[in-house]
Amino acid sequence: MDFYLTALLQGLCFSAIALGIYISMKIFNIPDITTDGSYTLGAVVTAILLTHHQPAYIILPAVVISGGIAGALTGIIHTKLKINALLAGILVMTALYSVNLSLMGRSNLPLINISSLFTLINISADPNHNTFWILAIFVLIITLLIGYLLKTDFGIAMRATGNSESMIRSLGVNTDRMKIIGLALANALTALSGYLISQFQGFTDISMGIGIVIVGLGSVIIAETMINWLHITSVWLSLALVLAGAVIFQLILAVTLDIGINPNMLKVVTAVFVLVIVSLPRLSLLSRK
Repeated sequence: MDFYLTALLQGLCFSAIALGIYISMKIFNIPDITTDGSYTLGAVVTAILLTHHQPAYIILPAVVISGGIAGALTGIIHTKLKINALLAGILVMTALYSVNLSLMGRSNLPLINISSLFTLINISADPNHNTFWILAIFVLIITLLIGYLLKTDFGIAMRATGNSESMIRSLGVNTDRMKIIGLALANALTALSGYLISQFQGFTDISMGIGIVIVGLGSVIIAETMINWLHITSVWLSLALVLAGAVIFQLILAVTLDIGINPNMLKVVTAVFVLVIVSLPRLSLLSRK
């Protein structure tokens, strides 16, 4: 039971990255690979500030700002230098590897016996239950903020930029600025996942972000599949399904390990699972034809 509880907690930690991928991929239609670097950047900033005994009200804004700067750089390279969004993300991600390594000074930074978000607040006597409630409240607050933003005039302009860039530009909206802000927001959320997971697992590693984009992408694809099946148009329900997708993705990986699959093959299983989810809508369409 604890095995699946851990998977649930990891799913909640990855909810922020799922929301970030949802914004970049589904709202702006931008495949943002900066995710791999900004996720690690959030964890690195968290680990450094925790080891220097900085309070939570300093660490959290620092993580959000660092992730936002990373995303904004990708947006600036893409919009101002007219470089393909995928290549822009790869360039920033590559640069962030060196930045993260320089900030840490080594490849791994343990956070053992250091006060964290999950020890500052005591909601339950059981550590796992305490972590669950803190994560649930944290993710709920983030989701409410993002949902509220997307329902404002600014958020509608963001969504319109992804749906019909030429139309919204004709109404006087600066689409380049919208993309930069959108990518900054997406990577700030991704950095928050690094903030949560580094404290949850008790260490930060320079390679922890390699391939992490597939986790967020898989979560969003699960959510998108459910959204299409249920014909959902509500922003709030869409965000809720993105969160559910992050948890489902981790639970499926937990089942994979529980049935005896070699942990070395976990990345292969993850890739195959995402491939199957991506292919399902197309296979259904082909079967109808």
